Amino acid sequence: MICPNCSHEAPADAAYCPKCGSNLAATAEAAHSTEPAAQTPVERLRASQAATAAHAEPEHDLWRGGYSPKAMYGSWLGAALLTLAVVVLAILVPNPVAWIVAAAVVPLIWLSLLLVLVYRKLSVEYTLTSQRFLHPHGILRRVANQILLVDIDDVAYEQDFIQRFLNVGTITLRSTDASDPVLPMPGIDDVQRVANLIDSARREERRKRAIYMANV
Repeated sequence: MICPNCSHEAPADAAYCPKCGSNLAATAEAAHSTEPAAQTPVERLRASQAATAAHAEPEHDLWRGGYSPKAMYGSWLGAALLTLAVVVLAILVPNPVAWIVAAAVVPLIWLSLLLVLVYRKLSVEYTLTSQRFLHPHGILRRVANQILLVDIDDVAYEQDFIQRFLNVGTITLRSTDASDPVLPMPGIDDVQRVANLIDSARREERRKRAIYMANV
């Protein structure tokens, strides 16, 4: 046995070093001990982060959508009734001016509704992932905003009388995000399912975050 203190070779059964008097039995017991040393707080934090990273799930899409034309069915119906009223009025009033007004007003009504639909279809899109809610908007100038799911506090939806039959409506997200504390999302098809999907995703992400913080 070699003494770790003075490097003098001592007998194998010696309890103390014959040269320096070091306790060889205690040194051998410490060398063969299998009990791990207590971790420092920093070591525990690094181990927890490594374990969390090893088990972290990759971000994946849960839903993609945009403005549904079904949300404007009520407006189309109103435009049709207004068109019928203008035509009937032009027939009942024997005056060429009435027909001129009808020819100008009716196309303007339908053109404005068409432009609104095109703008809403092209300007907004939504993407729900397992970690974020993305909602870039704009046509000429595109702004890509996002909300972390853990920041979403409330998910609500509303429908008018016609939208209930068409299964379309407006979802409103309330969050602690500074750029979009209240985000209305009009014209969402299958609105109840999408609202429940967002709510379930935010609850799951908060549950994972709570587990992570507990491990830390």
